Amino acid sequence: MSISRQKKVYLPTATRKNQYITVGFTLTDELLGSYSDLNNCYEEFSKLVFKVADKHELFNVHIVASDKLPMVRFHSEAYCLSTEEQLRFFYNPAHHEANRLHTLPGYRAKKLKVVFLATGTELRTHSAEFHAKTQAFLAEIKPLLPVQDVPVKIRDHQHISYDFFAKSKGLKETYGYKLRAVDNRYKRRECNLPETVSALNYVTVSLPMGRRIKKQLMSENTTQFGDKYQSVADSFINAAHANKLTRIAMVANGKVPLVRNSKYEQLNSTEEFQMVGFDPNEEAPAPICHWDDNKLAEAIRFVIVASKANETDEGYGRFMNQVQDAIRQFTSHFDIDKEHIDVIVRFHQHLSYKA
Repeated sequence: MSISRQKKVYLPTATRKNQYITVGFTLTDELLGSYSDLNNCYEEFSKLVFKVADKHELFNVHIVASDKLPMVRFHSEAYCLSTEEQLRFFYNPAHHEANRLHTLPGYRAKKLKVVFLATGTELRTHSAEFHAKTQAFLAEIKPLLPVQDVPVKIRDHQHISYDFFAKSKGLKETYGYKLRAVDNRYKRRECNLPETVSALNYVTVSLPMGRRIKKQLMSENTTQFGDKYQSVADSFINAAHANKLTRIAMVANGKVPLVRNSKYEQLNSTEEFQMVGFDPNEEAPAPICHWDDNKLAEAIRFVIVASKANETDEGYGRFMNQVQDAIRQFTSHFDIDKEHIDVIVRFHQHLSYKA
């Protein structure tokens, strides 16, 4: 592979793009006391948010007053699925707009989280503009709040997702991505960020446990799956290390892996989320594996985190080529129905800072 080609990763033209930004306002006693009651606080806050957001051309806005974690995915229809710990937003950025308040009866949220879903087309091209609109929204709404100096944190989430076996399904056309770092993209488009910014770039891979893989890995009388999971983990670790990828994790306990910077955050897993922490300054951390010996997971999820060595001016294209080679090597060990089973690869880029 030529050097110029290494700087780009070629992904299916059917690759999906998503971006959403959350602005979290801490619900302090002082802020709550400025309203007549909890419901009034939520209602008045939401009216103000929607009014200011519309002024800044932010047209898909949700206020989460339940402390549930937003998860965003592409879908041809727009709907929101709620679990005990998540709000899953499904929508098509090119077509869907919304203003909605999400609450639980009588529940006092720790934060009033405003979720801005990107709208329009060419989301990556316009990502800096979208972030700048959010910054302008925040600058205008802060003086309008009844209490000043409310702690605020901004989190910018971007990801692209695709089926690793798209070619086996007849989707032959590809497009080359350099996948530049978010802060570098923003600077070139004059979207100013503070000096202290936390960034995280990583890949998740979801391997469904289809009938053929189950038949390959498990016998009919299997009730303990630890050895099987260990075999899968060994194959994954070997493939990753062969491609110089050392920040890796495997989750096979039915939980959704959440990747965090362990240098700054205390990590506590929940019923729905498996926290996976990596310190970007640690050179070669041990692989992280979580599974339940007594349960066969519907899908095995893998995480590959980019290190500082993967940060270049050109972007993360070379890193993604390493990831693709590792997935290709790893999946070759399994009997996967490539024409029908989707192995979804998702490249995440996260940026966060206090505003």
